[in-house]
Amino acid sequence: MKDDKPVMSGDSCAVVGCRQLVTLHGPARARIRGEMRELGIIPDGTLVVRNGRIAAAGTHSETKAQIPPGMAVVDAEGGVVLPGFVDAHTHLVFAGNRADEFERRIEGVTYQQIAAAGGGIRATVRRTREASEEELLSAARRHAGWFLAHGTTTVEAKSGYGLDLETECKILHVMRRLGSEGPLEIVPTFLGAHEVPEECAPERYVDAILTEMLPRVAAQRLAEYCDVFCEPHLFAEPAARRILQTAKQLGLGLRLHADQFTCSGGAKLAAELRAATADHLEHTDVTSMEALATAGVQPVLLPGSVYALGLPRYPEARAMIERGLAVVLATDFNPGSSPTASMPMILSLACTQMRMTPAEAVTAATINGAYSLGRGAEIGSLETGKRADFVLYRCSDYREIPYHFGINLVRGVWIGGKPAQL
Repeated sequence: MKDDKPVMSGDSCAVVGCRQLVTLHGPARARIRGEMRELGIIPDGTLVVRNGRIAAAGTHSETKAQIPPGMAVVDAEGGVVLPGFVDAHTHLVFAGNRADEFERRIEGVTYQQIAAAGGGIRATVRRTREASEEELLSAARRHAGWFLAHGTTTVEAKSGYGLDLETECKILHVMRRLGSEGPLEIVPTFLGAHEVPEECAPERYVDAILTEMLPRVAAQRLAEYCDVFCEPHLFAEPAARRILQTAKQLGLGLRLHADQFTCSGGAKLAAELRAATADHLEHTDVTSMEALATAGVQPVLLPGSVYALGLPRYPEARAMIERGLAVVLATDFNPGSSPTASMPMILSLACTQMRMTPAEAVTAATINGAYSLGRGAEIGSLETGKRADFVLYRCSDYREIPYHFGINLVRGVWIGGKPAQL
C-alpha cells in the first residue's frame, strides 16, 4: 500500500491502478442464472471511499475529479479489487479441534461411526462447555483473523456447540463481543438443534429448545436467525418444523441444514416455511430444487465439507443455477467436517468439483451471500452508497483467485473504508 498524499480521514481513500475493479454492479437483489456471470468489471478502475462509504467506482478518468486534495491514495499496482467475501455459513465459536478425527477418517472410520462413538459434534460440545467465555473469545479472535486474512469481511456464525441453555448463550455472547470489537462483521444464528446432547433424550431436548433456549435467545436478542440440522438421525422433519415455527413466531429468521446425508425432506421444509436459506443440499433431488426456486429460498452450498470428509457427492450447483436458484457459497468453517476459513479455496472447489464458472463463484460468495443474510443493500458489491468492504489481491485477473488454489493472494482488506490489520 502506498500513500501519496496525507490522510484526510481514517475511513476515506481512493484506490487507483486497479487492473480489474470487480464491482458486482447489478439488480438490487440476489443474482440468478446468467446474471451470476456479470461481475461489472471496470478495467483501469478507481474506487473512491468517503466516510466509510463508496462514493464512486469507475475508470480513473471518470473518477479522478472526485479525489480531493488530502485524501489517502492506495496504489493497487495493477492488482484486482473485489468486494469482501460474505461467508453465509460458519461455526465460528468453539473450543479445541478434531485433528485426531481427521486422522481416523483417513484410516477408514466414517464421520457417522466417529459420532456414534462419542466423537464428532459431541466431542466439541464437551470442550466448549468446559471453556470459559474468555477462552472462547480468544479462540474466536484467532478464527476471525483467518477469515480476514483470506478476504472475508462478513460471516454468519452459528452456535450449536453448547447444547444446553447456558453454553449456547455463552457462545452467542462471545459472538456479540467479537462483533463489537470488529473489524469482522458477525451475523449470529442460534443452532441449538445441532445434535442431541449425551445427557438428554431427543424429545426432552426438543422441548428444552422450544421452552427454554429459544425464548431466552429471542428475549435477549442474541441471534438474528435460527437453524436446525434436519436429518432423520438428528432432528427429523417433524421436530425441525416445530423448532423453526416457534423461532419464526419469536421473530427470528430461518435457515436450515438440509439434505446433507439423505434426501429426507429438509429442502422441502425450508421451501414450505420460506426460510432464508437451505444449506448443504448434497442429496437434494430435482423436486426439492424446484420447491426452493418457487419459494425463493437461497441454497448455501458447502463444498469444503464434502472435500474434508472425503465424500464423492457434491451439491448439483449447475442444476440449481439452471432452475433460477440464487446460489450461495460458504466455508462451513467448523472443527470437524470443514476446518477452513479460506473462501478462495471454496471458490476453487466450486469451479473444479461443481462446474461453476469463476464469475458464478465470485457472485455466490459476495452479493448472493449478502442477500441471504438480509444485507444485500449494504454489502456484497462495490456500488455507490454501500459500505466500503473491499479486498485488494496480488493478481491481474479475478480468475486467478480460484485458479491458484491453496495460495493466498490477498494484499489488503478494508472494512468500512478502514484497513484491517492482517
